[in-house]
Amino acid sequence: MAKFKVLIDPGHGGKDPGAVDNGLLEKDIALKVSLGIKARLEAAYEDVQVLLSRSTDVFLELKERTNKANAAGADILVSIHCNAGGGKGGFETFRYTSASQSSIKLQDTLHKAIMSKLGGIDRGQKAKNLHMVRESKMPAVLTENLFVDVAADADRLKQASVIDAIIDGHVLGIASYLGLAKTKEDKPVTQERDINVPSSWAKETWEALTKKGFFDGTRPGAPITREEMAIVVNRVLKYVD
Repeated sequence: MAKFKVLIDPGHGGKDPGAVDNGLLEKDIALKVSLGIKARLEAAYEDVQVLLSRSTDVFLELKERTNKANAAGADILVSIHCNAGGGKGGFETFRYTSASQSSIKLQDTLHKAIMSKLGGIDRGQKAKNLHMVRESKMPAVLTENLFVDVAADADRLKQASVIDAIIDGHVLGIASYLGLAKTKEDKPVTQERDINVPSSWAKETWEALTKKGFFDGTRPGAPITREEMAIVVNRVLKYVD
C-alpha cells in the first residue's frame, strides 16, 4: 500500500470546456497534464498513489471532485487548469484565503518547481476563495498553466515540450513536498556467458591462434591476467623470431 495519496483534479470536462481560444480547450490540456503527472510520478517515485478526479472527458460538479479527494483520504490535492483574460499571460497558483501552513508550503514548493521547468512570466502565488482549495480537507493548490487566449502562451501550449515541462514541474514539486524517494532503477538483465565457449564473432580467430600455440584452447571467455598476457606475448615474440 502506498504511503502517500495524491489527488490530481483535471479542471472542467465534458459539457464544460473551460477556457477556449486559439484552437485550444482548457479541459483537454488539463486532462493531458493530469494523466502525465500520474504516469510519471508513480513511475519515478516510491510509496505514492495518484488518484484522478476524472480520467476521461466527463463533467463533474466541483463538489464531486472535493468529495472524492476527501473520501479517499488524499494527502494533497492539486487542481490543474489553464487561464484566460490575463493580458500578457504567464503562470500562477492559488491557495485558499485562509489556507493552512501546509497548503502555503505546498503552494510555494509546487509553484517554484513548475516555474523552474516552465519559465516565462511568473504571475505569483495568490490566495482566492475557490471551491477546490476551500472544501478540500488536505493541503490544496490550484495551478493556472498559461493562458489559452494569449497568443504567445497558446503557441507554447501547442508544443509537446511545454506540456512536458508543466508535467515535470508538477511531479518535481509534489515529490519535493512529500519527500518522496526515487524508484530504484532496475538493473539490466544480462545472461551470464559460458566462458568455455568462444563468442561467435571470435570463434574463427580463437581456433586459428590456438592451433598456432598462442593459447591452450581452454576458457576462451575468461578475463586475462597480466601474467597470462606476458606468456601470450612471449609466445608471439618466439613465433615472430
